[in-house]
This record gives sequence, C-alpha cells and structure tokens, in this order.
Amino acid sequence: MAKHIFVSYVEDKPGVLNRVASLFRRRAFNIESLTVGHTEQPGVSRMTIVVDADDLTARRIEANLYKLVNVLRVDDVTGKPAVVRDLALIKVAVSANNRTEVMQLADVFRARIVDVTNESVIIEITGTEDKIEGLVDVLRPFGIIEMVRTGLVAMARGAVTVSPNPPLVAAAIPQPAQTDMAGVAMSV
Repeated sequence: MAKHIFVSYVEDKPGVLNRVASLFRRRAFNIESLTVGHTEQPGVSRMTIVVDADDLTARRIEANLYKLVNVLRVDDVTGKPAVVRDLALIKVAVSANNRTEVMQLADVFRARIVDVTNESVIIEITGTEDKIEGLVDVLRPFGIIEMVRTGLVAMARGAVTVSPNPPLVAAAIPQPAQTDMAGVAMSV
C-alpha cells in the first residue's frame, strides 16, 4: 500500500469535518493524517487527507468524497509535483550540561528553539516526515517529554495549480426571485 495525499476543498460549515471523517469510518479507511484550514476564498476550507491505500482504493475514496454535499473539489496530488510539509513541536528534557548540544542538533536540522526553561526546550521543525523523524530519533536519547505534529499539508508546485479556486456552490449564490407578469413570486 502506498500513501495517497488528497486535497479537498469543502464548504466552511459546521459538521463538514464530521461528515468526511464518518465517510472514512463507514468504509473502513484509516486516515493517517488530516489537516483543515481556511483558504483564500471566504467560506471555503481546504482539507489535506493522507491515507494508506492502493490506486484502486484511492480512486474509490476520491469518488466517495465527491458524493458528500459539502465537498466542492477533490484532487489526489500523490503522483504530482507538490510541496508537502509537516510541522512538529518537540519538548526535550535538558540540563545545563546538554542544553547546548540539543540546541546544536536543532540547528543542524534547521529547526528553531521556541521555548527554553531550566529543565526543557521546545523545538519547532517544519519539513518532510523523514526530516522530522530524523530529528526525533536524534533527540530520543535526551528524553522527549512531549511531542505534537500537525499532519501533512500539500500544495501543487508551479504557477498552474492542481486545483484552481473551487467553484462556488449554486446554493451559496443568491438567486433573484422570479416573478410572473403580475409581479407575484413564483416557485422554481
């Protein structure tokens, strides 16, 4: 099984995330990573969903996502040129003796120290999953107190995007009321 990355534009409404997650649950697809955020278009959010699936299953997932009312557009960016990133915050136990060493290791991985106390440092790292896993492996002997990761986000490379701005949903566009010749509103 290969990792497939889906970028889905959805209406920014309550319950949409639950509907998407329920779709995966009902069909017994395991979501490896799910991130959601606002887009440049008001009322539209962007989901990045990572799933372990073969090509046939990935096509089924895409088709099932399109069946959801609030889903505007879905793209599988797995085989396309894209920038894919993850963010992690890692709290590491330190002492006066090894704080400098931990900070140097963070620097080697181009990570940033975002908090320092006498007993710990918090390191912020952005990059590929492999880069983050590499830093985690190096920091593990010092003692990782706590870690949180955002999950993958992906965007197509170049000026031509994989997904142009999703079209507005017809229901979201106010329609002028149609009237008959007497000026009485008609139902359409």
